[in-house]
Amino acid sequence: MTRIAVVNDDTVFLDMMAAVLAEKDWDVEVHRESTTAFRQLKQNPPDLIILDIRMETPESGWNILELLTLDQEMGHIPVIVCSAAVRDLHAHEDWLTQNGIGVLPKPFNLDQLFQQVETALSLRGDR
Repeated sequence: MTRIAVVNDDTVFLDMMAAVLAEKDWDVEVHRESTTAFRQLKQNPPDLIILDIRMETPESGWNILELLTLDQEMGHIPVIVCSAAVRDLHAHEDWLTQNGIGVLPKPFNLDQLFQQVETALSLRGDR
């Protein structure tokens, strides 16, 4: 079964994501704290990571993303950055594209979410 990790400090958002992703028969795990998320992801690597870039601090998600892209064991796992921080996403657009990271600005509809997830999962063998 495909495992998707969602990293976000918003409990309501995490509950919603877990519910809608589970409808597609994906196994979903949620991570609420940026300080422990990378260690937990590394201990039990998922097939896909959906990551908010603004969590406890404006840099929290970016720090996790940098660790993920630099780690040899984790670098092959596709990541979708899902955030309402549209300016931050735009400012880092080139870097995100160069590193093959998907972008899903909030708010989004479920079709956009499912399309991003399917695309990322289909590309995971190419990374």
